Amino acid sequence: MEAGCLIEEARKAQQNSYSPYSGYKVGAALLGKSGQIYTGTNIENSSYGLSICAERTALFNAVNNGEVDFLAIAVCSNGPGYVYPCGACLQVLAEFVPDLQVIVSNEKDEFEQYLLSDLLPQAFKLSTQEG
Repeated sequence: MEAGCLIEEARKAQQNSYSPYSGYKVGAALLGKSGQIYTGTNIENSSYGLSICAERTALFNAVNNGEVDFLAIAVCSNGPGYVYPCGACLQVLAEFVPDLQVIVSNEKDEFEQYLLSDLLPQAFKLSTQEG
């Protein structure tokens, strides 16, 4: 899948942003190994801590539909410059694919690509070893 296609899907999702407090509209498109694209947008709440980012919305959408293996995620916003996933989103994505391809775009749909492990090099992992 071409990065431009994922950015285009993220832009479509961005149109559904519910961001009456910040005005910062974000869209994300997550590519599953199946080839299916799952989208999400940020949803704000007047109790700010209850808001959710576009990246987690896309991931939860995918998991809700039975997909847990992913190849890439694209993120876009209505702000200037490149938009990067926050630490919480990186941590939640790392639960599934530590080396996920992360595509960040700017207002001109120019993009840069990173590995999630480069953006969050020391992701938390709960030890499940018995001992």
